[in-house]
Amino acid sequence: MDVKMEASWKQVLKHEFSKPYFLQVAAYLKTEKATGAVVYPPGSLIFNAFNTTPFGQVKVVILGQDPYHGPGQAHGLSFSVPDGIPPPPSLANIYKELHKDIGIPIPKTGNLTKWAEQGVFLLNAMLTVRANEPASHQKIGWMDFTDAVIRKISDEKEGIIFLLWGRFAQEKQVLIDETKHHVLKAAHPSPFSADKGFYGCKHFSKTNEFLINQNKTPINWDPS
Repeated sequence: MDVKMEASWKQVLKHEFSKPYFLQVAAYLKTEKATGAVVYPPGSLIFNAFNTTPFGQVKVVILGQDPYHGPGQAHGLSFSVPDGIPPPPSLANIYKELHKDIGIPIPKTGNLTKWAEQGVFLLNAMLTVRANEPASHQKIGWMDFTDAVIRKISDEKEGIIFLLWGRFAQEKQVLIDETKHHVLKAAHPSPFSADKGFYGCKHFSKTNEFLINQNKTPINWDPS
C-alpha cells in the first residue's frame, strides 16, 4: 500500500505496511471516514512526525499517548499544537519545567515543529483519535506500528535519548536496548501528575549533556 511518508522512514518500515495489523488500521480509518466520524489529525498530518524528522536525523524521542482530541489541536507531533492554538495543560507544564531547567522564557507558541526539525522525534503511540474521545483508536492496531518504530530506532541507531513521561510511555522501555541508548523517565507532565516527579526532572539539560558527550549538536529547546 502506498503510505505517504518521508523516504528514509518508508524504507526502514517497508515490511510493516503489508502486515495484517497495518491493513486493519487503514481499513478502520476508511470506515471512520465513510461513516462521517471526525478523526484527528487530518490525514495529511498523520505521519507528520516522520515527515518532519527523517530517520537519519533522530537524536531524541519524546513519546506521547494519543493525539489531542479537540478541534484544530492535533497535527501529528506529540504534545505539540499548531500556531494559534493555546498550549494545552501538559505542554504548559513542559514549558514550566523547561523554564526552571534551562531558563527559557515560557513560549507563547505551542508548536514544537522547531524541536522536530532538530532531531526530536515527537511520536504518539496512537497516530489518530476520534474527536472528543480520548484513546478511541487505542485498539485499532496503531500500537503494533509504533512499537515497531521504537524497535527500529533501538536496533538501527545508537546513542538516542528516549524521554518516557508517565506509566504508559514507560511501558515501552522494554523495546529499547539500554546498552546503547539513554532512557530518562519521569512522571507525566499532565496537571494530575506533574508535581509527582515531572517538575525537577531536568530532562532538557540532561538530554543536551548526553548529546554533547556524543559530539552531537545540542537541542535549542526554545520552540518560538
